[in-house]
Amino acid sequence: MSPARPCTGLRAAVAASMGLSEGPAGSARSGRLLRPPSPAPAAPGARLFRLPGSGAVRAANPERAGLYRVKGRSETKPLAVCLGRVADVYRYCRVRVPEGLLNDLLPGPVTLVMERSEELNKDLNPFTPLVGIRIPDHAFMQDLAQVFGGPLALTSANLSSQTSSLNVEEFQDLWPRLSLVIDGGPIGDDQSPECRLGSTVVDLSVPGEFGIIRPGCALESTSAILQKYGLLPLRGSCL
Repeated sequence: MSPARPCTGLRAAVAASMGLSEGPAGSARSGRLLRPPSPAPAAPGARLFRLPGSGAVRAANPERAGLYRVKGRSETKPLAVCLGRVADVYRYCRVRVPEGLLNDLLPGPVTLVMERSEELNKDLNPFTPLVGIRIPDHAFMQDLAQVFGGPLALTSANLSSQTSSLNVEEFQDLWPRLSLVIDGGPIGDDQSPECRLGSTVVDLSVPGEFGIIRPGCALESTSAILQKYGLLPLRGSCL
């Protein structure tokens, strides 16, 4: 899948959600900013966002709590970042693998851990020289990252150590602590345990080698691609 291009409609909708001018609707992939339905309005300042065909809109409280506090996550546990294009990986990481390997894995259900470059915000995971990179195979997320023009801190929508969510209802206990909830529909089959395993996390920080940090939902296909390019498993890897 080729990286998605930013769309006018999405840019207008994101601007509107930040209190800027809404502008006209554009592409078929753009979301719509909606006002809270009466007679039960959302909290003042809350923003509602729906992707086309996603069903009901979800409201959220406007208080902007930190990701670590919202998830109950240890601050020593690093956050990954979401990028919009494979080309962006070269800006924020020191890449030591063939370009073809990146194009075969991304976009997809993998998190690639590499040495971070000086371009990445120093306040993000200041305790490690590495960073996890994701490019989800989802046009909206790719467009969103490109519209903002930089990495987006990324984490799963659940309390730390709990099962991964596959739809917005499954993390509704967190809604009161969030500024925005975007319902893009289910992201997997809730009857399939594999869908809840999260992304496959791969350490690519050592030239010529790879380490499986978390097997995740795409271990077999990811390992096959890594070995196709001649990379060898790191000692102590999960593989």
